Amino acid sequence: MRLVGFVISGSLVAYGLATLALVLLQRHRENSPTSPASGRLAHLVSTSPRTRRLTVAGLAGGIGVWAVTGWPLAMVGVPLAAIGLPTLLSTSAAKTQIARLEAMAEWTRSLSGVLTVGLGLEQALAATLRSTPEAIAPELNRLVARLQSRWRTEDALRAFAEDLDDATGDLIAANLILAARRRGAGLAAVLASLAESVETDVRARRQVEADRAKPRTTARWVTIISVAVLGVLAFSGDYVTPYATPIGQVILAVLLAAYIALLVRLRAMATGKPLPRFLQMGARP
Repeated sequence: MRLVGFVISGSLVAYGLATLALVLLQRHRENSPTSPASGRLAHLVSTSPRTRRLTVAGLAGGIGVWAVTGWPLAMVGVPLAAIGLPTLLSTSAAKTQIARLEAMAEWTRSLSGVLTVGLGLEQALAATLRSTPEAIAPELNRLVARLQSRWRTEDALRAFAEDLDDATGDLIAANLILAARRRGAGLAAVLASLAESVETDVRARRQVEADRAKPRTTARWVTIISVAVLGVLAFSGDYVTPYATPIGQVILAVLLAAYIALLVRLRAMATGKPLPRFLQMGARP
C-alpha cells in the first residue's frame, strides 16, 4: 500500500510540475520574442490540446516510474510512448483522406447540378459555397475569395488544386480549367461522371482500409497487453530487476527501440502511397 501511495503521490506531483512548466512556457512565448532554440521548445505548446495532454501525462508518468524504479530510461521512454503510440496505432490519417475524397465527390456533384441551371463557372463556384462539405470548406472559401479578388480563373483553380494537394483534386481542377478556357457546354455532365468515379474510388478505399484495420487492431491489443504486463511486473517481484543496471537499461532501450521500429514498419505497410499529382501551380500546358 505504501508503494502504491508513493507512486500515486509522485505521479500527481510530477503532473503538476509538468503542467506548471508548460503554462509558464506558454506565457513566455506569448509575451516575449523567442530564439530559435526556445522557439523549437515552445513548439510543443502550439500543438493540439490532445498532444499537450499526452505530453504532460507522459512526463508525469515518466517521473513517477523513475522515482519508484530508479530507471533513468523512464524519463524519456514514457513520454515518447505516451505521444508516439497513439499516433502509430491510430487510423485518423486514412479516415481523414477518405473523408476528403468523399467531400470532393459530393461537392463535384453539387457543382454539376448548379451548372445545369445556366450559371457561369465563377458564379456556380460561389453558389456551392453554402453547401460545401466541411472537409474541403477552407479550400473552397479561398478559391471563391480569389475569384472575387479578380484573380484569373485558371490561376485561382490552380491555387485551389495546390490547397487540396491531392491527385483527385488535380483531376477536378483540371476539368474546371479546361472549362474556363473553352467556355463550352457539357461541363455539368463531365463533372457528374467525375463525381461518380470518385465515389467508386471512395468505396474501394473504404474496403481496403477495413482490411488494413485488422493488423492495426491486433498490434494495438498486443501493445496494450505488453504494457500492462510490464507495468505489473515492474511493481510486483524481481522479474525486471536486471533491467535496473546500466547494462540492463541499454538492453531495455534496444528492445523498446526494436518494438517501436516494428510498429513503424507495420504503419508503413498499412498506409497506402498517395497517387502522384500532375497539376502544378506554375506550369502551363
